[in-house]
Amino acid sequence: MRATATVLAGIATAPDLSVAAEPSAFDPVAYLDPELRAAARQMLSGGGLPLDANSLPAMRAQQAAGAEPPLTDVPVSQRTVVGTNGMPDVTVYVVNAAKGGARPGILHTHGGGHILGSAKSELRYLQNLARDLDCVLVTVEYRLAPETRYTGSIEDNYAALKWMHSSANELGLDATRIALLGESAGGTHAALLAITARDRGEVPVLFQCLVYPMLDDRTGSTRQLPPWIGAVLWTRDANRFGWRAFTGGEPGTLEIPAAAVPARVDNLAGLPPAWIGVGGADLFVEEDIEYAERLNDAAVPTELLVLPRAFHAFDRIVPDAGVSRRFTAAKMDALRRAFGKSADA
Repeated sequence: MRATATVLAGIATAPDLSVAAEPSAFDPVAYLDPELRAAARQMLSGGGLPLDANSLPAMRAQQAAGAEPPLTDVPVSQRTVVGTNGMPDVTVYVVNAAKGGARPGILHTHGGGHILGSAKSELRYLQNLARDLDCVLVTVEYRLAPETRYTGSIEDNYAALKWMHSSANELGLDATRIALLGESAGGTHAALLAITARDRGEVPVLFQCLVYPMLDDRTGSTRQLPPWIGAVLWTRDANRFGWRAFTGGEPGTLEIPAAAVPARVDNLAGLPPAWIGVGGADLFVEEDIEYAERLNDAAVPTELLVLPRAFHAFDRIVPDAGVSRRFTAAKMDALRRAFGKSADA
């Protein structure tokens, strides 16, 4: 499959980066919002690299080459954070910091199916977001799978969160107003980080904003979906590969540790309030709805938005479509409300 600018949620990519589409006996484009159909058709029109261990180096290189340069008018600094629990130090990028303030903050984890993407490639998008929300943002260059399994990336992200909280004065940050934000596999990391922060009790988290999050390894393996769901961009085969790389086990089986998969965590009580948004044709739609229901059952204030006939990462691939504008506006409104701001602030 081929995208003109973005191939996986939360990743700036080279325009010619492709992932091989799965064969289909029907036309999945017919099920999509009319404004999204041209982009979907383009992604489905060509072949591409099969998503496997052999293709990863080339795909990562193409993504890095296609990243947009950062803006010049929103400050960015690269920092090194000491790792937790004996893990290596972690690179983070700090966006829009200014000493002496007390603005809200976002700890961001990028997407990429656990195997692709980088924090650095997302800086331009995150600079715009931080400026629009008037917040401080820290994005984590967590270690990717399969080189690093889930325990490593959880510690990378937690080290960044602890550092962000303890550095509040230096960053001009209100340490009581730190939200988590992640797209796609970044949503896995954000959800796992919320659970880890709850369990360790060291850092308060205000809010979790999960954008079409990847939450359940069973989707596309033991959990089957209608064929028009997950037909565009991130597919069943890709999902199995991503979870296998992240966990080291076979998706949908008892090999998968519950601690690696938000949907397999039994106790969701006491987690921060959540906003979950997803498209109705996204592979993750059913698992996201189910996770929202479980959060709600656990007395976690939860808002769920499902945009009909939208595929994975539609808002980044066709940002000017009406459905994308509605999605982005709802996400930004949720973050502003969590921070105690009005849309006009």
